[in-house]
Amino acid sequence: MGGRGRETAPAKPDAATLVADECTQDLVAIELCDITKVFPGVRANDCVTFSVRKGEVHCLLGENGAGKSTLMNVLAGIYMPEEGRIRVGGSEVCIACPRDSIDLGIGMVHQHSSLIPNFTVLENLLLGQGKGVRLSVTEATQGLSRLSDLLGVEVDPSTVVSQLSLGQQQQVEIIKALWQGSKVLVLDEPTSMLTPKGIEDLEQVLVRLKGEGLAVVFITHKLHEAFTIGDRVSVLRQGRLVGTIEPDTMRASTPRQLQQMVVNLMFPGEAESLANVAELQDLSDVVGSGCVGRLGEPLLELEDVTVAAERGEVGIGEKLSLTLHAGEVLGIAGVDGNGQRPLAEAIAGQRRVSGGDIRLAGKSIRKLSIGARQRLGLRYVTDDRLGEGIVGRLSVAVNMVSKSIGSPPFWTRGRTHPERIEANAKTLVDEYHIMTPSVETQAGSLSGGNIQKVVLARELSFGPKVVVFNKPTYGLDVKTTTAVRSRIRQLADGGKSGALVISTDLEELLALSDRVAVLSRGRLMGIVSNKPGAEQEIGALMIGGTHVD
Repeated sequence: MGGRGRETAPAKPDAATLVADECTQDLVAIELCDITKVFPGVRANDCVTFSVRKGEVHCLLGENGAGKSTLMNVLAGIYMPEEGRIRVGGSEVCIACPRDSIDLGIGMVHQHSSLIPNFTVLENLLLGQGKGVRLSVTEATQGLSRLSDLLGVEVDPSTVVSQLSLGQQQQVEIIKALWQGSKVLVLDEPTSMLTPKGIEDLEQVLVRLKGEGLAVVFITHKLHEAFTIGDRVSVLRQGRLVGTIEPDTMRASTPRQLQQMVVNLMFPGEAESLANVAELQDLSDVVGSGCVGRLGEPLLELEDVTVAAERGEVGIGEKLSLTLHAGEVLGIAGVDGNGQRPLAEAIAGQRRVSGGDIRLAGKSIRKLSIGARQRLGLRYVTDDRLGEGIVGRLSVAVNMVSKSIGSPPFWTRGRTHPERIEANAKTLVDEYHIMTPSVETQAGSLSGGNIQKVVLARELSFGPKVVVFNKPTYGLDVKTTTAVRSRIRQLADGGKSGALVISTDLEELLALSDRVAVLSRGRLMGIVSNKPGAEQEIGALMIGGTHVD
């Protein structure tokens, strides 16, 4: 065709094709066209085109720092792109601020909470509604109840947000997006705080919302989750859209084939080395992967510990006793908000113990300060990486040594050694594959996953005896999650240290732990050895099953 050097006019589409194209266009809820966003030293989005249709879940994948959150923040009106266009319902729009985005029916549930901590749940929902000063609390409470029922969650409207767990805050964020009448819902890592039952419930909610014509952008690092929930899957790498798997291909391919496609897009040439990580597998594939039988001397002992609850939370109300041994990873499972944070903070020294004792290597640390516990070899990786884990305005380099201020080798006789601080940071940035323009970059400007790497690098770089990890891989990509879990296991496998891993991700606990203790409403429901069948035992205890001594 055209072999004689003459151009031929393109074939005129028939009527059926024109109607099909028009129908497809009518189904498009949001289009981001050729979006480019640049930060100092970083091209976060490079000419990205992405769309989501009405009544579909479009999963967005990519490693930490690939540009997923930046792209969605452009849609949310948080960032203005240097180049590109946005169309809503086929019409080009200007989204200059978050209010514009909300008014266009776009709801964003961020990885880090955007709620006002000192306001109640109901006050956060009513904030910015533009309905005047006099608001009907009764009608608002009824609306909250209706949306809570839709999502299958229980939310006390009078609870102050700062007293909620991160998982509970996420639930309120989703309710707030729906409350505002969103037609497009962006969910950033929505299942990281949920139990397997909670994930099933969320899937059912998404099916109902799709049936009502809602368009959903679903950001996740769990590939099998994307294949189960997503109608389409797109992959970002280094700021560029490198591929999209369309619905026909999704339906025609096996999970293993889809996995191969996505990993090849995300990490070219590394598919074989990542083939067996937990994020790529179903839950049943990772059960029994702990290392029971290599436990050493007791390192961390909790004896009859109780921790008072603050307003709106569950404390440790019943005497709790457990032991972490040298060479062990002990998992703590439970629905988020069932006492995990009070327990972690009591061990770390951030919260007073109401009763009982905590011992580290046989020595009581109940009355010791946070610093004294750290000097004895206890480290804590918080789940609030942005608010508590780092000082966002300080550099990556300073954050790496923020718990050693005034101590050698970075400080001697009151003198700061910036060259040592910088050298330490460069070593850890390379070792932990932290994506940052430089070690002098403000830590708060990094992606959530890279902030977590900064926190982990700091806590693991001082030869700890015991590390308490609270959701250590929340928000991390497949490759980084694999590396972090490997470090946790290596910490324990050396035989001299131990790790207490608190996670709402049952896959994570089954992939890492020797034993798994289960909390429900602040009570220790039982401790399960990681073996075939552990998933069912843990799941039953998580929802308040029979107490096991």
